Amino acid sequence: MAKTRQNPMKISTNSARIAGKRELPQRPLGAHQSIAGGFCRAVERAVDTGCQCLQIFTRNINRWDTKPIDPADAAAFRAAVVEAGLAPVVAHNSYLINPASADPDLRGRSIDGLVVELERAELLGIPWVVAHPGAAGSSDRSEAVVRAAEGFRDALATTSNMQAGLLIETTAGQGSCLGHTFEEIAAMLAIIDRRSSLKKRIGVCLDTCHVFAAGYPLAPAAALEDTLDAFAATIGLDRLVVIHANDSKKPCGSRVDRHEAIGKGEIGSRAFGLLMQHPRLAHVPMILETPKEGDDGKPDPANDRANLALLRRLSKR
Repeated sequence: MAKTRQNPMKISTNSARIAGKRELPQRPLGAHQSIAGGFCRAVERAVDTGCQCLQIFTRNINRWDTKPIDPADAAAFRAAVVEAGLAPVVAHNSYLINPASADPDLRGRSIDGLVVELERAELLGIPWVVAHPGAAGSSDRSEAVVRAAEGFRDALATTSNMQAGLLIETTAGQGSCLGHTFEEIAAMLAIIDRRSSLKKRIGVCLDTCHVFAAGYPLAPAAALEDTLDAFAATIGLDRLVVIHANDSKKPCGSRVDRHEAIGKGEIGSRAFGLLMQHPRLAHVPMILETPKEGDDGKPDPANDRANLALLRRLSKR
């Protein structure tokens, strides 16, 4: 792997003075970008929209089979990331993967898929793969939590010679999806942590839309504090590596996963201001997964620029 890899746990904490407040570490802000046209195009899109960090898919997320990455393309991507100063860069796994499935064939294929995701991230110099814990279907939910955790554990153990790790993403809990409570994610981490060698390669990605839809309020300040206290008590803020910054089309507790532009949904600008200014989260990178389409239905870079600009303004209010 390239020696330029950066661990998001150790991001530089260059301080920025906020008028009337003590100095807080500078948080990288970025967005998910398409790899259409090649991996380096995602870096170009990130730079064009003002990103400091980046998330990508490393493959077609709606297919099991995938074309191997050309080592030359991987090297060009790693070099482009360094030149652009993007850190961290994370990947997101395929939506087909379900390590919680009670179907042994699907579960086996899902664990193999996680291994492929980690292998591709390793080749690209990406330290983390964001992964959904999957869905229980009609099976017992507590048993599905164990299956998901053991699936993550097995994928990490199979790739024990690698640095790339997994981030379990909080979910909205739509349908039978796991991970909408902090307790479920904590239970998964506890199972994986039994293999002490894997602990450094497993963490959490908190999605603001998902936790809000799952019933965790993010405003007013006292409610956000309660949510962070609950996260800290069950999972631990030291396990939080990345935040997906998304507003929600649906209200708190709806259990419906629908992302919206920052400040235009049910979460609102006030809550994002609290999140941006909270000292317990000041070091955690934030990555947008907000809608990119313009009025014509085509991706419009102006949307990422506007969302990032708003988050930066909210951080200084």
